[in-house]
Amino acid sequence: MGRLFAVEIVYRGIFQKTLAKNISRAIVLAAHCEGKPGISFGRYGDSPERNGIPAKSFAIVATDDLTLEEGMAKYEPKEVDISIAVDDTLCKGVESWAWYGLQPINRLTKPGGTLIVTSREQPETLIPMCHRKEYPYQLAIVKGIPSFSGLWVYKDDHTDVRILGAIARLLPELFGLESVQKAIMQEWQDPVKASSAARSYERITSVTVRPEQGNPEEPYKFELPKWWEMGEGIAIPGIAPGHTMQDPESQKSGGYQPARNPTFKKFTTRTMRPVVNFDTCIKCTLCWLQCPDSCFDVTPEGLYDANMEACCGCGVCEAVCPVKDCVTMVNEIAFQDNASQWEMWRKDKPVYQAWLKEKIEHRPERSHGFRYRGQYEEQVPEMMEIAREDGA
Repeated sequence: MGRLFAVEIVYRGIFQKTLAKNISRAIVLAAHCEGKPGISFGRYGDSPERNGIPAKSFAIVATDDLTLEEGMAKYEPKEVDISIAVDDTLCKGVESWAWYGLQPINRLTKPGGTLIVTSREQPETLIPMCHRKEYPYQLAIVKGIPSFSGLWVYKDDHTDVRILGAIARLLPELFGLESVQKAIMQEWQDPVKASSAARSYERITSVTVRPEQGNPEEPYKFELPKWWEMGEGIAIPGIAPGHTMQDPESQKSGGYQPARNPTFKKFTTRTMRPVVNFDTCIKCTLCWLQCPDSCFDVTPEGLYDANMEACCGCGVCEAVCPVKDCVTMVNEIAFQDNASQWEMWRKDKPVYQAWLKEKIEHRPERSHGFRYRGQYEEQVPEMMEIAREDGA
C-alpha cells in the first residue's frame, strides 16, 4: 500500500459551505497535477446544514489508486494530516447536531499533524481555546478575517487559495506550490489568486503545541443509546417543564427558566454572543419574545438573561432591542465560559459594568450576521489588504 493523505475542513454550515467546497476540491486538483488520485466530499455532521452549525468537508489523496480505494472505504478518515478551521471560534470545539457531544477541533489531527486556522489572533490566544492532545501537533495561522457569506453568496477574498498555499508549504509531500498554482489557473483562470497562494506559501509558519498546552477541560459528551436499549416503535421523549429561578444574593425565587434539549447545546454554532446591560434594560420582553431558540431566562425581577449553552448567536436580540447598547453582540473569542451574566451582575454590579464596558469597547468589527441582507463586497478590500500586509 502507498501513502494516504487526509485533510478535513471544518466550517460554519451555510455561511462557509462554498469556501469549504472550493478548498477540498482544489486540494484534489493540485494533487492530480502531481499524478496523485484523490476525492473530495462533504459531511454535514449527520444532519442537513443549518446556519452556523459546524460541518465538515474532506479531501483524501493517495499515491496510487489502490490506496485511495482503501481510504474511500471508510465513512470518514479516523485521523488527518491537516485539520483546517476556517473560523477561529471553532477552536473551542464543535458539535455537529447532538450526536457526539463536543468534539475538539484537533480530534482527528494525527501526531505531528497540523491545525490551520483562519484568524487575526496570535497562537497564544488560540492555543488555550483548543482542547489538549496527548501528543504534540503544529498550529499554523493564515492571517485574515474569517470568511463568512451565505447560502447563495460567496465572498471571494482569496481565503481558499491562501490556505492552499499554506498546505503546500506545511505538507510538501502532498503537493508543491507549482501544482497549487497550476490547479488555481485551471479552476479560476486568475493569476492574482495564484499570486496570493504564493504569498501565503512564503509567509506561513507554524508553532508546536505541546501536550500540556491547551484547554484541560473534558469536552461535553454523552453515551449514545445501544440498540438493545431502544423500546419498540418510535418514541421521542418530550423536554421537561421548566422551573423558577433563584436570586444568588437575595435567595428570592421567581421568573422562569425553560428546560432545554439535554443533548444538543447550541453554543458551538455561535461566532458571537450577546452581552446584556441589565442596568439599562426596560423589560420590554422583545428579546425574550423574538429569540428563535428561547434562550432567554426570565429572572425573579423580570430581567432577561441569555442562557449561553442555548444561545446560537444569531443576533436577533440585538436587532430588536430598543435601548442603545443594552444588548450587544461580541466576538466569541472574547469569552472563556458560558456562565450566567445575570448572576455575575447580581453578585457585583460595579465589577460587571467594568467587564461589560471592556467587552463592548474592544470588540472587533462585526463581520457578518443579522444586519446583512445579501452581499459582502464591501468587506473584500479590507480582507485583501490584510492578505497583503499581515502575511499568512
